[in-house]
Amino acid sequence: MGHKLEDYMDWPKIEDLEYAECTDPQEVLGPVEVKGNVLVRGYFPDAEKVSAVVKGKSRPVAMTKMDQSGYFAAFLGGKKIPEYTFRIETEEGKKEICDAYAVDAFVDAMDEAMFESGTHDTIYEKLGAHVRTVNGHKGTNFAVWAPNAVSVSVVGDFNGWDGRKHPMRRHATGIFELFVEQTEPGDLYKYEIHGADGKVVLKADPYGYYCEKRPATASIVWDLEQYAWKDQAWMAERKKKDAVSGPVIVFEVQLGSFRKPQEQENGKEFYTYRELAPMLSEYCKKMGYTHVELMPVMEHPYDASWGYQVTGYFAPTSRYGTPDDFRFFVDHMHGNGIGVILDWVPAHFPKDEHGLARFDGTCLYEHFDPRQGEHPHWGTLIYNYGRPEVVNFLVSNALFWLDKYHADGLRLDAVASMLYLDYGKQDGEWVANMYGGIENLEAVEFLKKLNKKVKERKDGSITIAEESTAWPMVTGEIDEGGLGFDLKWNMGWMNDYLEYIKTDPLFRKGRHGMLTFSMVYHYSENFVLVFSHDEVVHGKASMFGKMPGTQEQKLAGLRLTYGYMAAHPGKKLLFMGQDFGQEREWSEERELDWELLHDQLAARSDSGDIISIKSPHTLLHDYVASLWKFYKEHPAMYAWDDRPEGFEWVSMLDADHSVISFLRKSAGETLLVVCNFTPVTYGEFRLGVPLAGKYKEIWNSDSIGFGGTGNINPRLKQSKAVKQDGMEQSIEFVLAPSAIQIFEYTPQKNKKE
Repeated sequence: MGHKLEDYMDWPKIEDLEYAECTDPQEVLGPVEVKGNVLVRGYFPDAEKVSAVVKGKSRPVAMTKMDQSGYFAAFLGGKKIPEYTFRIETEEGKKEICDAYAVDAFVDAMDEAMFESGTHDTIYEKLGAHVRTVNGHKGTNFAVWAPNAVSVSVVGDFNGWDGRKHPMRRHATGIFELFVEQTEPGDLYKYEIHGADGKVVLKADPYGYYCEKRPATASIVWDLEQYAWKDQAWMAERKKKDAVSGPVIVFEVQLGSFRKPQEQENGKEFYTYRELAPMLSEYCKKMGYTHVELMPVMEHPYDASWGYQVTGYFAPTSRYGTPDDFRFFVDHMHGNGIGVILDWVPAHFPKDEHGLARFDGTCLYEHFDPRQGEHPHWGTLIYNYGRPEVVNFLVSNALFWLDKYHADGLRLDAVASMLYLDYGKQDGEWVANMYGGIENLEAVEFLKKLNKKVKERKDGSITIAEESTAWPMVTGEIDEGGLGFDLKWNMGWMNDYLEYIKTDPLFRKGRHGMLTFSMVYHYSENFVLVFSHDEVVHGKASMFGKMPGTQEQKLAGLRLTYGYMAAHPGKKLLFMGQDFGQEREWSEERELDWELLHDQLAARSDSGDIISIKSPHTLLHDYVASLWKFYKEHPAMYAWDDRPEGFEWVSMLDADHSVISFLRKSAGETLLVVCNFTPVTYGEFRLGVPLAGKYKEIWNSDSIGFGGTGNINPRLKQSKAVKQDGMEQSIEFVLAPSAIQIFEYTPQKNKKE
């Protein structure tokens, strides 16, 4: 009895193909052995004729069109599935492709098991779109996790965005994958998902390497294996170093507004990564910054979110170019001695339809209960840190930026919102943990896991927490109960200091404790002192605008502020524009006010020559560059940041003068730091000192060269046995107004010496 094609037709499932709703297309597509014969099946809605070209056979096997929607089938004969291709004839012409449903799975059983358990650190090499060649056929392997979807199709330019043409094969774990021949880098694509809720949505690829420029939202096929790195020396040297023991001065940058094309010629909104790289590296070298920290470069739909509402976690934003362009940027920064820290956002994600929200028609990445799954004040969704596949997505993403883009560190945004279940919520808007507490136990474990993975790399890369509460041991060792971060932003110091410095100097003595309190807790964590973008937006005023008084007094206040920041224990971070005293608040819509640095005044000297005078903002700019140079040249300013012996109060109680003084020490150097937070000059100021010897002023922010009034101390100061501030020795010197002065200490030699 002969085989009849009709006997092997599963008509209900074939009909599902027509509506792109086939739950497992492998059941009705591809080759299958049937009673001593081989049946091949394909679905080609646009085809007029289809034949199977079998390796070793002289003639193609014509396939029968089984229904009007475009389902074709044929018997090939034989007992084993041979190598074959489909020859397809349409109105547009002929093409020959492999059978996508005959290709071996790219995602194997080990991948699935590791992904399900949350331990697949390189899952980004399997999920997403990967350019590959299968048996001589070039194409792209698409894979996506959507376990509750009825069906998933990959759609794009290559198939007319028709969900019927490339229904994806389902794995038992809910991963869908398909190899699509004749696709290549640059092709647009999305996943057409028929969700468990009955809705059909087009989703961008969660693991996609590249995206369309907003407002378009498609993913773009990209091959990450083509770029040739040149930073081998940097990476090797970084591996040898303790990243947080040396001087660290971070320049926080939003790439789109650092510089903008003049008049946005020819519709060009932004400079590219390749154009920005030399601009930024030259600036950082001139100013003395050791690192740049980029506000999120991951793809995001809304400019005003500054990148903190991410939709493309594996894709550098196309606003500034391609993935390889961004690699060039990092490469170039490394080649110029500048580290690159990336802001990273694992705390929440937006509700945009093309993103992660209700990805497969269910709350897949977020919690189902809105009390656990939403930030009401941000209008965003919270990750379900208890789901292994979600944790795997996030951990692998962090490692991806370190691995594929050579990032030197990740700064995690809004960590407090992850740690506390009641963060930003009212009573009734949150659910307690299993012990009745407010701690998000699953998020804590996620953060520990992430930091452990980064440390295991032993490549010098670091993690930094923006954490605004007193959560203990954020930078503590994981084995000792800590979260394992390398550094933590010191939000307490920042908030106290800015509140203090905004106060009229006449009333600062009532807030003197705001200057000194930070040292009470400094050694509880490894801190970064920050004046970030958050402090110069939304009506908070620029750093220049926070300073009381005239322009001269404001600039003096900034010189003092940055000097105090440099001298206080902890690493440093300044947001762009602050180092030259930008007067307006920052806005992502315009570039920095660079014209403030070009405002040079012309004047005539006594001899009649035209001379140029630097603008006040240029003087501040020069001051900051000199300050960072000074900081790096003096190990006492940084070497023992995390050791109590590196700091000693000299005078912390002089609220009446609003003066504080302290020692900064390292193995071979002791510096005396004096800060006067009033615009009053004292010609004969006596200060007690704990060490007898000589004190030479080596830094004074009131120097005329910095735009100050010139109250300096050119002569060496020898301590005398005059009691002051509870000490046996003291020195007398000119105390400059609104200034920081630093003296180099030389011990007093005894008679034998």
